Amino acid sequence: MTNRIDLHPTHSHGEFKLRAGKPLPFGTTLVPGGVNFSVFSRFATSCDLVLFKKHAAQPFAEIPFPREFRTGNVFSMIVFDVDYENIEYGYRMDGPYDPENGHRFDKDKILLDPYAKLVSGRDVWGKEPDWNNIFPHRGQILADDFDWEDDCQLEIPFEDLIVYEMHVRGFTAHASSKVKHPGTYAAIRDKIPYLKDLGVNCLELMPIHTFDEFENSKMSPVTGERLLNYWGYSNVGFFAPKAGFAATGKFGMQADELKNTIKTLHKNGIEVILDVVFNHTAEGNERGHYISYRGIDNKTYYMLTPEGYYYNFSGCGNTLNCNNPIVRNMILDCLRYWVTDYHVDGFRFDLAAILGRDQNGAPMSSPPLLETLAFDPILGKCKLIAEAWDAGGLYQVGSFPSWGRWAEWNGKYRDDLRKFLKGEPGMTGVVSQRIQGSPDLYQWEARENCASVNFITCHDGFTLMDMVSYNGKHNEANGENNSDGGNDNHSWNCGWEGQCDDDAVNRLRVKQIKNAAAMLLVSHGTPMILAGDEIGNTQYGNNNAYCQDNELSWLNWDQLSENAEIHNFFRCMVALRKTHPMLRYSSYAQNAASDVEVSWHGTSAWGADWSGEARTVAFMCRRWQSDERRAFEPDLYVAMNMHWDAHGFELPGLENGRRWHVFANTDMPHPQDITTPGNEILLDNQHDFMVGPRSVVVLIGK
Repeated sequence: MTNRIDLHPTHSHGEFKLRAGKPLPFGTTLVPGGVNFSVFSRFATSCDLVLFKKHAAQPFAEIPFPREFRTGNVFSMIVFDVDYENIEYGYRMDGPYDPENGHRFDKDKILLDPYAKLVSGRDVWGKEPDWNNIFPHRGQILADDFDWEDDCQLEIPFEDLIVYEMHVRGFTAHASSKVKHPGTYAAIRDKIPYLKDLGVNCLELMPIHTFDEFENSKMSPVTGERLLNYWGYSNVGFFAPKAGFAATGKFGMQADELKNTIKTLHKNGIEVILDVVFNHTAEGNERGHYISYRGIDNKTYYMLTPEGYYYNFSGCGNTLNCNNPIVRNMILDCLRYWVTDYHVDGFRFDLAAILGRDQNGAPMSSPPLLETLAFDPILGKCKLIAEAWDAGGLYQVGSFPSWGRWAEWNGKYRDDLRKFLKGEPGMTGVVSQRIQGSPDLYQWEARENCASVNFITCHDGFTLMDMVSYNGKHNEANGENNSDGGNDNHSWNCGWEGQCDDDAVNRLRVKQIKNAAAMLLVSHGTPMILAGDEIGNTQYGNNNAYCQDNELSWLNWDQLSENAEIHNFFRCMVALRKTHPMLRYSSYAQNAASDVEVSWHGTSAWGADWSGEARTVAFMCRRWQSDERRAFEPDLYVAMNMHWDAHGFELPGLENGRRWHVFANTDMPHPQDITTPGNEILLDNQHDFMVGPRSVVVLIGK
């Protein structure tokens, strides 16, 4: 047997044996006897590989890439006999410093590999960093040896999802969570029985890519506590999981811990969607600092003005140049990596409208990045969800380029349902559209109703409890004079601002939470619940808790018993949705292919009131074909009265001996407010139903 020539070194640098590397893939790749390092820069004139012992203050070696190791615009090199498990690495790039023409090279800076699969430097959450560290965010080499056994993506149909948006740390950081490793990927596994009991089958994780919680940290003028970058919408590395979210992060085992959590969630029928932030990076604007992209190839990675400044469509100082072919390929490589190496089931794209802007910032009619992601073979079964707006004023809810693949966070659903819930008049017509999956937004784009991800609350804004407890935001603890956070909350405090001891106010708030849960979970489309809403979680009126790593943001699990009736109501509504296929059909009722009929009613059967003063509306779902499914699937009727007076609703008649049964009535005290599927209570009066003030009633015809 002959030895392979391409496994032998051809060059040396000091003690290191080298060989020209393979340009692809970018990043680091373990090869027989060594490590292949590959990094792209179109405008760099030279590149040095910088090697550190783990946690060392100074590098132990710097190896320049020989000229012959550069192919096109890629520097690639194999370094043999390197102890890859115990080193950290970065690059020095030389080139022009000419900001007016987009170049900001500085060879004094050591730069993080954009493709680094592990990043050290913030290994333990909240641990004060060494501010004098010459290389604070360091690449590490990951050996891909995790045993997935027979795990694969679950491929749950969009219409069957119950999405649960959570912050990994905030979900279990509170002492009341009673988990072994609070605030970590591992702790999610301890809460799987809770998630299954609630009925959710998809976790949407707020950013878990490497970020720096100390970015822009400051002291709160109210509490005196240090404020951190808690949410993490400011990426340092797109390919690396956040070590500070791992119980094993200090040992460099965060990748395995996350993979084990995803594998366990899959075993329990729960998908994982990652919130990804490809609209900007943590490097900020022209006054920002060097981490990676700015020093490797500023002109390629960022959208720049003709004067060399940073376009700021993200509101965070810079904007990634997503439709540059190099950046586009990096994003595609990144998503493919998370799908193949972490088995994630989909992605939610933060400020996704940016992904459709050209290199000068103008919106594109057919953005190549979005089209590429829609048709990529590896991403072919993934959920792709857009936050279809950006901070530059581009709002594309209902018009986001989709190619039949993209779903959207439906911001109009949130706003319209909130207005209706608080009792604004004249909302019945638009609410009827939202509850049907927003056909006014999506049907004409040849999209199904599950393109609408329906939510009333999310991480950004009030929690559900705060939405019914505060008329205005209370963000003073953020240290921005209450100027941050949205002002268009469409909230109502039920008569008292904030926490109070008035029983009537508190009962009304609980009822309004139940009303919101009922409307969300009977709406067609894909429902999303904000973690903690189901137990009455509060942030005390803070609608922008991005910097609050404390009990303000953490879920207090004691509320599970304190607000047991809210939790029970959510559980039963989720169970109703799972039991009744008509609530999960993917085609619009108006579609000829649909066999589901949705009819609209008011206080008179078959007579919905669409007038400018209306605050009451009802709908009925039933199969219109006389087939076997129709025979066994009950009819469903939902009456919504957001008026402050009770109203009698005439009930539509039923066929084939069916009679109306009460599943939920938010006007009733707990436990009469809701039952479980199959245990509905027969109505004595089959002709009329008195719906209480600000109440929702769900009836089952069987």
